[in-house]
Amino acid sequence: MVRCMYGKADWPDAVYADNAEAALPPPKAGRGLRLRVKDPLLLVIVALLIWQALARWTQGVALSLPLTTFAYVGQLVLTGRFWDNVAATSVAFVMAFAISAAAGLLLGLLLGLRQFAADVAEPVLAGFYTIPKVTLYPVVLLLCGLGISAKVTFGVMHGLVPVTLFTLGAIRTLPHVLPRAARSMRLSPWQTMRWVLFPACLPQVTAGLRLGFSLSLLGVLIGEMFSSQRGLGFLLVSGLAQNNVPLSTSVVLVIVVFAIVANAFILRLSRRAASGMAR
Repeated sequence: MVRCMYGKADWPDAVYADNAEAALPPPKAGRGLRLRVKDPLLLVIVALLIWQALARWTQGVALSLPLTTFAYVGQLVLTGRFWDNVAATSVAFVMAFAISAAAGLLLGLLLGLRQFAADVAEPVLAGFYTIPKVTLYPVVLLLCGLGISAKVTFGVMHGLVPVTLFTLGAIRTLPHVLPRAARSMRLSPWQTMRWVLFPACLPQVTAGLRLGFSLSLLGVLIGEMFSSQRGLGFLLVSGLAQNNVPLSTSVVLVIVVFAIVANAFILRLSRRAASGMAR
């Protein structure tokens, strides 16, 4: 019809525009990868510039310069003392996070399935979460002593509540249509949990696990700073007591890098799990 009304040179501009858009090459897959690499790299550069400015402003009293810190970290990782402290912190942290995650998921699930229990427990847990845990550390020391049990208990006190609250909230905010759809499809309780409830709760549960991860690590480090002879928290306090600014800054750098990498790994793992369930 268009060929009858117009010559090829007289076709409307809209026809040429549509043909031009159709002829455009598809977006390159590497463009998204460059953006994903560019943003974190820009954030790292900005953080290093701020670090450099703060270190010069404090004249090395509170922070050492980035290059000085990197050189000190390179020397520190070659010593057995550093790895002994890393091992002590790692053991206590893994135990604290495992207990927080398992107990928090189970407790949040049980409370979320019971309306009255959730209404009673949620404000109690939220109130406990607002209490500064440092004020309870003398009680923890009296009950658990000065060993690893005190650090693990303090880490669980920090990490258990957010995992429980996020899991409870995920269960309570589920759309009512999901269990009805599962019953209409005659799914078993396990199939309902596996294919309906768990994928719907996964984003909030993952957010709770990430927060519990960070707070469990924080609790263990605080416990090591107050009463421990081993661990990264003890090493950090030793650097402060000896006025060894490169040591304390290096320990903080190691902790920050580990926390960022571990949180990114958990987030990536949860996204893969969500996409796998969607398939």
